[in-house]
Amino acid sequence: MFAGSRAEPPGPNSFGEYVGLTFTKWEKGYTQCTLEINEKLLNPYRGLHGGVAFTMADSGMGGALVSMLEKGEQCATIEASIVYFRSVESGILTCETKVIHKSRKVATLESEIRQDGQLIAKAIGTWSIFRRRES
Repeated sequence: MFAGSRAEPPGPNSFGEYVGLTFTKWEKGYTQCTLEINEKLLNPYRGLHGGVAFTMADSGMGGALVSMLEKGEQCATIEASIVYFRSVESGILTCETKVIHKSRKVATLESEIRQDGQLIAKAIGTWSIFRRRES
C-alpha cells in the first residue's frame, strides 16, 4: 500500500469496462491499461474511434492521480487534449500514464498510447484535486 494514499481504485470504472479497458499496472503516480480493438470501437472509416483512445488516456490519468490522493480527496478532469499520430484498425493498445506534477489542488498528467511500441496518440491533462462537500 502507498503511504498516505490509496492502494486500489475507489470504485469500478464502469465506462472503461464497457469499452474493454483493462488496467494491467497501477502504481503510485503511474498506470498502464490495455484495450483490444473490436468492430464496435471503429469509426465509419474503419479506424479506431478517437473517443476510445481519449477514454484510455482519461481513465489512465484518473487512476494515476487517484493513487496519490490522501484519504477523503477526489479528483476530476479540468481539461485534456490529445494528439493522434496514427490510425489503427485492430490489435491491442497499451496506454501508459504518469503524473508530471502534483500540487495540493491541481495536477498535470500525460498519457502515451502505443501499439507494438509505435506511438499512436499522446494526451496531456490538468486535473482538480478536492474534497467532496457534504450535502
